[in-house]
Amino acid sequence: MTKVLLSLHVIAAILAVGPVAVAASMFPAAVRTGRTDHLPLLHRICRVYAAVGVAVPLFGFATASALGVLGDAWLITSIALTAAAAAVLVFQVLPGQEKLLADESAEGAVATRTRLAVQTGVFNLLWATVTVLMIVRPGSTTGV
Repeated sequence: MTKVLLSLHVIAAILAVGPVAVAASMFPAAVRTGRTDHLPLLHRICRVYAAVGVAVPLFGFATASALGVLGDAWLITSIALTAAAAAVLVFQVLPGQEKLLADESAEGAVATRTRLAVQTGVFNLLWATVTVLMIVRPGSTTGV
């Protein structure tokens, strides 16, 4: 059962977080280059896959419980970083995208776009760090 849970956790991470990371990264560039026709689609991808992404920590907790590692420091750190990434996405990236979608003036767009690009970078860096922790995890019996 542990292998099934771990497989579901990894598949959910790839299929949910991947599209958000790519679409969120494309959004500021699309604003900068004037490809505004793509913005609603990119924002929708981010919103939908962010909701689907809830499955990642759910399967993660189930897997960690089955493996008996819920109290391990690497996992607690991963949980905190995952929560931080979710907060950046929900409270900064998605609202920043909505602001750019609603704001037709170019005046505020440069500052908002720049801030959004940084926030998206932070989101992606947090997820990359979680991925590394999940692969390298201290105390691993895999020898990696």
